[in-house]
Amino acid sequence: MSAITSEIKRVTTHSIQAMKNKGEKIAMLTAYDFSMARILDEAGVDILLVGDSASNVMAGHETTLPITLDQMIYHAQSVVRAVQRAMVVVDLPFGSYQANSEIALSSAIRIMKESGAHAVKLEGGSEVEDSIKRILMAGIPVMGHLGLTPQSIYKFGTYTVRAKEEIEADKLCEDALLLQNLGCFAMVLEKIPAKLTEKVSKSLEIPTIGIGAGMHADGQVLVTHDMLGITKDFKPRFLRRYLELFDSIGEATRSYISDVKQRQFPNEKEQY
Repeated sequence: MSAITSEIKRVTTHSIQAMKNKGEKIAMLTAYDFSMARILDEAGVDILLVGDSASNVMAGHETTLPITLDQMIYHAQSVVRAVQRAMVVVDLPFGSYQANSEIALSSAIRIMKESGAHAVKLEGGSEVEDSIKRILMAGIPVMGHLGLTPQSIYKFGTYTVRAKEEIEADKLCEDALLLQNLGCFAMVLEKIPAKLTEKVSKSLEIPTIGIGAGMHADGQVLVTHDMLGITKDFKPRFLRRYLELFDSIGEATRSYISDVKQRQFPNEKEQY
């Protein structure tokens, strides 16, 4: 191990909490493969989420529901191999924890043992309390997820903003406190009003990480493919594109095709 590598300090649940305590924002992005994870890690991202959004951006499914536990473990293994600094959190996919707490624990153990990841994430509040308890009792860190929960999309029927009404907002606040009291080290708040995010974030000791939840969360997460403009048609209000790689990659590919067709690639310097 080089001297430079040995000096890299791994991001942990402890350092994530310290960031909230200091008022330092937490930067989180998704990753599903070795090459992208290496770039994001070297850039200094704090948390890499191996999200079940791989079902959408990597496999082309309409929802996150089809992706399996085996597939999530495969993606997580690829990411972990690339990472030296970031904390790696892996989504428990649909069907791997909702049925009962024994299945939830088995799923979480498989992810941790087979991928080498550092924590798991699961959606829901009081309805998954037993699963969270059992996973935490096994010593596995858990990140919660409240608000819009994509695995429940057919229940909601829409991807619209959640918790705009008082009853649902109160339930979210109760669930957030429950997740903290159970021992979750952080939670994602997805697509809820900014004022509610502010209220929840100020009421909790553990960090909140927002997506479409405004500026008051303790950190932010985006799907990397959305942030880089690899996905083209997804344009929600909360998304800021930092690049337009769909167009750039297409342009580069057309240039390559043209060079091959016109016998301009490879040239004399590009052969042995």
